[in-house]
Amino acid sequence: MSRILTIGVAQLGPITRRESRQEVVARLLAMMEAAARMGSDLIVYPEAALTAFFPHWVVADEAELDSYFEREMPAPAVAPLFEAGRRLGIAFHLGYAELAVADGRKRRFNTSVLVGKDGAIIGKYRKIHLPGYAEPRPDAPFQNLEKRYFEVGDLGWPVWQAFGGRVGMMICNDRRWPEAWRVMGLQGVEVVVLGYNTPVHNPAMPQTDDLGNFHNHLVMQAGAYQNGTWVVAAAKAGVEEGVDQIGQSCIIAPSGEIVAQCTTLGDELQVARCDLALCASYKESIFNFARHRRPEHYGLIVERTGVGPVLGSELQQH
Repeated sequence: MSRILTIGVAQLGPITRRESRQEVVARLLAMMEAAARMGSDLIVYPEAALTAFFPHWVVADEAELDSYFEREMPAPAVAPLFEAGRRLGIAFHLGYAELAVADGRKRRFNTSVLVGKDGAIIGKYRKIHLPGYAEPRPDAPFQNLEKRYFEVGDLGWPVWQAFGGRVGMMICNDRRWPEAWRVMGLQGVEVVVLGYNTPVHNPAMPQTDDLGNFHNHLVMQAGAYQNGTWVVAAAKAGVEEGVDQIGQSCIIAPSGEIVAQCTTLGDELQVARCDLALCASYKESIFNFARHRRPEHYGLIVERTGVGPVLGSELQQH
């Protein structure tokens, strides 16, 4: 029996440093209202959707750095988004920079939340795979200082029962690592939502610049197929504060096929009717973990190939 969840992927164009939270939220609201008119149950916004992506430059002043972070969610400027979701009867996923104070110490995370149609937060995720560097690189055309501004996420990859299915979250660079997909796949995930801010140029590997969009879709299509799940991925795209970022926000079926994709580098909404029942054929047949996956043999494989004991223990844990 079909289980239809209509989902909108809400790509954002660039956000300038001068834009206020209120101005950005107005853009998010416009896409939420459009998604509601198109019958969406859920809308997915990008990573760090409330500000320009500040890890792309050096922020020396702590007060300025704090200004990019939210101490609570919903923060006052974001409350209208929660109110509109309740009024319109639409759930949403939102990425933002989180400042948490614990034992008198500031902790900063790259965070996302999943919010229900009633405006209540269903779940929170903190990004685990932080790319880039902890120290500025003076010769780089732009910075990638996520390791400087964020701590590694400490909430794992949980999966929540929501919207008649099982939903999980990841953020940007997480999508490149199979562990993120498999941990949620083993929990029966049926929809993975995520946002990204991905530069076109990779200073560490410039020879791959022309492959950015291909690699972006490659890892998500593989993750969708190998784990029998829908994937909804929203970009912050276009030239933002001098950094050119890829777009091609998309919705991917459990078959690995892209069923909807943004075609611009600005604010753009694409909507698809996603049948969660399609996940079952992949989970129950070719990727039936209980039937076909034998982690007890991985140690033997490692021993015979000489990969090393650390890898063997990690594989057995997963």
